[in-house]
Amino acid sequence: MTSIEGAVGAALVDYTSGMALGTLGGGKDLDLTVAAAGNTDVIRAKFRTMEMLGLQDEIEDILITLGGQYHLIRLLKGRGNGGLFLYVVLDKSKSNLAMARHQLKRIESDLDL
Repeated sequence: MTSIEGAVGAALVDYTSGMALGTLGGGKDLDLTVAAAGNTDVIRAKFRTMEMLGLQDEIEDILITLGGQYHLIRLLKGRGNGGLFLYVVLDKSKSNLAMARHQLKRIESDLDL
């Protein structure tokens, strides 16, 4: 995760429980365990909305853009991951969003879960 330019913090999260299984970075202004639980609600809401709309598709990632940050949520696929997602916070002024999404996809493919 440290290879993503502008990364402020990252977490591997179980969205069935909302618990962060591992974190990197963060700090007093970015509590990754609180963010993990909150973003679990975001994912659940999106799944409910897709179900109500009858969408038969998968979520690749969710982007939340703030004034000074990007928050990327990438749902992990493959080998029975059991509902995990990667959560990365980027400093908007120091990151390249397209490259960060590309690197996050690469990291996903390299993970052995």
